[in-house]
Amino acid sequence: MTDPNAASRPTQAVILAGGQGSRLRPYTDDRPKPMVEIPGTGTPIIGHQLVWLAEEGVTDVVVSCGHLAEVLQDWLKTADLPVRVQTVIETEPLGRGGGLKYAAAHLPHPERAWYATNGDIWTRFSLRDMADFHTERDALATLALARPRIPWGAVQTDGFGHITDFIEAPPSTFEINAGVYVFSSGFADLLPERGDHERTTFPTLARELRLAGFPIPQGSYWRAIDTAKDLTEAAKELAALGR
Repeated sequence: MTDPNAASRPTQAVILAGGQGSRLRPYTDDRPKPMVEIPGTGTPIIGHQLVWLAEEGVTDVVVSCGHLAEVLQDWLKTADLPVRVQTVIETEPLGRGGGLKYAAAHLPHPERAWYATNGDIWTRFSLRDMADFHTERDALATLALARPRIPWGAVQTDGFGHITDFIEAPPSTFEINAGVYVFSSGFADLLPERGDHERTTFPTLARELRLAGFPIPQGSYWRAIDTAKDLTEAAKELAALGR
């Protein structure tokens, strides 16, 4: 049976891979953050992302490079890639929004929708379902939303102030921006030439009710790899999942 939603789903994506990764040192002393390997996986973060995007129907990816770009480019030249990849390098710092706009200008089909992801995200969920959610809500931009576990133990109390239970690393009560996006074709025009889109474009779209939030399904894996502790925790979690 033909899938009626297939034609509206993106087949192109941007990966933002230009950050300094200073909190991941010494791992990022000789490579950009997306080239850091989670112990036991045998592949860098960006390698996982490219496989995931390909499995979700993406055929073309633009990688926005910055810090130690040549290391990432050298890996791309020798890796067996499941998608077509083009790299772009900012000649001057443009900020997250400006960098996203610059990378989007190099997508092969600017008139079509596209995915984007931060280069430090290790996750698996259905981008097809997220794209359908985006279309159903007639949004201009859709953010994936995660509930990460907080790094401390929590306590429960009753109405009289008695502690009734201890909970180790519970999920946050708030959803956060998970660093994965679906954008309609006109979105890039609203991005700043330089600066942070999360402080300009996103708040404007939210006020206009054109920004949607897609909760990552319960049980799907998600983690942002920002520190050495995140690497350790991700290795344990992925080993437990058999990945």
